[in-house]
Amino acid sequence: MAILKIARMGNPVLKQIALPVADPTDSEIARLAADMKDTLLDIHSNGLAAPQVHVAKRVVVYRVPAERIPAGSTMEPVPWTTMINPVIEPLSPTKKDIWERCLSIPGMHGLVPRYQHIRITFLTLKGKTVRREARGFHASLLQHECDHLDGTLYPMRMTDLSKLAFDSEIGNTEFFVRRAPEEFD
Repeated sequence: MAILKIARMGNPVLKQIALPVADPTDSEIARLAADMKDTLLDIHSNGLAAPQVHVAKRVVVYRVPAERIPAGSTMEPVPWTTMINPVIEPLSPTKKDIWERCLSIPGMHGLVPRYQHIRITFLTLKGKTVRREARGFHASLLQHECDHLDGTLYPMRMTDLSKLAFDSEIGNTEFFVRRAPEEFD
């Protein structure tokens, strides 16, 4: 497998709408997903959308490992998942501001309103249709990754750009507050 180069904000591939995958069982898609997983392992991250690795296709690979879930949270770990042609449906009109970072915008974080309860429908690498509900952090992660498929980066979702900051300012609690365990539920 391969470690893929991450596209950064400003790259044209991050601005376009990714193309649907016609055949989720295509070996090229399986190879792309495996390379995306290897890339995530290498950089110790949770999720990656194909446009972030210079491929304008509707593919997302993600996981939520147990060690990233804070003590006291009721959230369960999520194993490695490849989503092809994912579609998100909000199940509640409620949004909550969540601090986000992005591999395509290194060194920064921002406060982004996200739905807290969603349903996501996608195809697997075997062509099977899967429907899942997600809440809290899991829902936010899925929305963030799927935004990449539509050419949207998290600052485009922010309602208050004064809450966009460099990670080096993490000690400034005006900009960054540690997530409480319930935010992961």
